[in-house]
Amino acid sequence: MYEKTMANRRKEAADVEGDEAKNADMEDEEGDDGNRRQLRHHYRELMQSMQNNREDMLSSRSNKLTETLEVANKLFEGVSRAREAALDAQFLVLASNLGKEKANQLHADMTVFDPTSFAEDLLSFMGLNRLENPNSDSEDEGFARGFLPSDAWEKLGTEADKYFKRTTTFHYMLGSFKTEPPVARPRIERQRKNKVEETRAMPAQLKKMEESHQEATEKEVERILGFLQEYFNQDPDAPISFFDFVIDPKSFARTVENIFHVSFIIRDGFARIKLDSDKLPIIEPIPQNGSERIDKDNQPRYQNVVSLSHQEWMDIVKTFEITEPMIPPPS
Repeated sequence: MYEKTMANRRKEAADVEGDEAKNADMEDEEGDDGNRRQLRHHYRELMQSMQNNREDMLSSRSNKLTETLEVANKLFEGVSRAREAALDAQFLVLASNLGKEKANQLHADMTVFDPTSFAEDLLSFMGLNRLENPNSDSEDEGFARGFLPSDAWEKLGTEADKYFKRTTTFHYMLGSFKTEPPVARPRIERQRKNKVEETRAMPAQLKKMEESHQEATEKEVERILGFLQEYFNQDPDAPISFFDFVIDPKSFARTVENIFHVSFIIRDGFARIKLDSDKLPIIEPIPQNGSERIDKDNQPRYQNVVSLSHQEWMDIVKTFEITEPMIPPPS
C-alpha cells in the first residue's frame, strides 16, 4: 500500500514538472512574438517618417537620411525571420531611391549658372576702374560706379575671337593651276638610269652563282645515280633499302645532302621509291630504254617533305645496323 502511494505521488510530481516546462516554452514563444511585432512596428514607423519628411530627406543641408539609415542598421540586428527581413528590404529600396534623387539634385546645383558672378568676372577681365562716391551712403551706388578703359571692348573681342571657328584661307601648295604639263627634270632621269644599271648588274652576278651551284648539284646527282644503277645491276632481284642507300653513319650532314640529291633523281624520273612486304621504303632505278620507259612529261609525280632529326638519324643507324655508307663522300 505504501509503495503504491509513493508511485502515485512520483507520477503526480512528474506531471507537474512537465506542465511547468510547457508553460515556460509558451511564455518564451509569446515573448518572441512580442519582440517581432515591435520590430515590425519600428520598421513601418521609419518608412512612414521617410515619406512624411521627404523634403527634409532630400535637402543637401540635412543629414536626416543618414540618421534614418543608422536607426535601421540597429533594427536589423534583431531580424531573424523572413517577415522582418522583407520589411528591411522594402525600407532599403525606399532609402536608395531617396539617395539617388538627392545625388541628382546635388549634381544639378553644382552646374547652375550665376549671371551676376559672370558679369563681375567679365568686368574684372575688361579692367573696370571702380570709383567711390564719398557723398553717397549707399553701398550699391558705390558698387555700380566706375568706368572702363578705352581698350576694354577691344580686349574682350580679341579674347572672344579665339573661340569662334573660321574657315581657313584657301591657297595653293604649288602655285596656281596651269594647263601646261610640268617640265621633266634631267636629274630624275639620271637617277632612273643608275637604278636600271644596278638592277642589270645584280642579276648577272646572281646568275653566275646560280649556274655554278646548279652545275655542282647536277654533277653530284649524276654521281649518286651512277652508284644506284651499279648496285642494282649487281643484283637486280635484291631490293635496295632507301635508308641503307642514303644514310651515312659517320655524318648527319652528308645524310641530309644525300636525301636532297636523291630527291632530284626521283623528281626527274630516273628512280622510284616503293614499299616492300615489311612496309619499308626501297629504291630502284627506272630503265630509260625499252618497254618500261616512262614519259617524263605525262607521268604524274608527287613530292613530300621529309623530316629527319639528329636523334632519328642515330636511331636509324642503330636499328638497321649501318656501318659503312653506300654513297661514299665526293673526293
